[in-house]
Amino acid sequence: MAKKLKIAAEKGIIGLNPRDGVDVVKFVESYTNGVGADGVIITASAKTNDIISQAARMSRKRGRIILVGVIGLEMNRSEFYEKELSFQVSCSYGPGRYDENYEQRGNDYPIGFVRWTEQRNFQTILQMIANHRIDVKPLITEVVPLADYKNIYGEIGQSRSIASIITYPEAQGIPSTSVTVVNKSFQGKKGVFGIIGAGNYAKMTMLPAMKGADIKYIASAGGVNSTALAKQFGIAKSTTDHLEMLEDPELDTVIITTRHDLHAQMAIEALKAGKNVFIEKPLALNNEQLELLITAQNQYHQAVNVGFNRRFSPHAEKIKSLMDSKAPKNIIATMNAGFIPRMFGFIIWKQVVGAS
Repeated sequence: MAKKLKIAAEKGIIGLNPRDGVDVVKFVESYTNGVGADGVIITASAKTNDIISQAARMSRKRGRIILVGVIGLEMNRSEFYEKELSFQVSCSYGPGRYDENYEQRGNDYPIGFVRWTEQRNFQTILQMIANHRIDVKPLITEVVPLADYKNIYGEIGQSRSIASIITYPEAQGIPSTSVTVVNKSFQGKKGVFGIIGAGNYAKMTMLPAMKGADIKYIASAGGVNSTALAKQFGIAKSTTDHLEMLEDPELDTVIITTRHDLHAQMAIEALKAGKNVFIEKPLALNNEQLELLITAQNQYHQAVNVGFNRRFSPHAEKIKSLMDSKAPKNIIATMNAGFIPRMFGFIIWKQVVGAS
């Protein structure tokens, strides 16, 4: 604490330690001539409700309280009511955080409407550090090699460090795109599989159905999902490069369960490598992709199978056999599958009934 207060003093900030018997509420009242603080920012981590009460009592009338940290939030109504205080919890990083369209799809908020977004906050801080307007060196209290990362994260609750820097060893050669999860031998075996795609379909449907099969690879773009599924289902290798598995002579069959726009391309690559292919629907997205795939199959003579798990399922076939296909139908389907867009519901109806 003493070191932190010293750093604060060097930055022109008045530092107080309540453990020294200082009444922080009275200090703020005295410092502001009895008016109170315009704003209070809470960055503490504690379970007690005393901090939110102190923030309210040191605020001026109609003051603002912003919570960045994590504290007890059983508030005293009168403390907020009598001063008409505003209270807000701040989302980490700023606007855009936890917004999939912003963080994953890159749909930015117009600067004229949202001045400070997650990205613009980071850009500004990095610029200020680069221009030496913010000096972070005094905050660095330890430098730890990557191999000793547990020294930081294993005792993070008890650590007295302000900022810890992890140093990485210099890269030697090209980093591997795959990791061995389970040591298995596939020498001389037939029917050795590789799976491209580690999403919900692979996890919930494909892999449970393949229990006991010889699966040597599973691939995903980031590697995290594929490694998790490899551990769960006893798959030998996890990779971020699906082309690596295609070069493995022990692999017989490739199962493609990734994004639909990649199906035809990956199937053609697998056929050229001499692998049999199973593609979860669709086989292709347009006639051009389909023609290229048919040409590749005719040239390399490997098996290609497509999994149509709805239109040609036994349930759908039974429904169609019991209905007059020429008469108009009205079908109400209740599904426990989360939100279903309106157009998607129409597509399901069209596939089951065969409407044009």
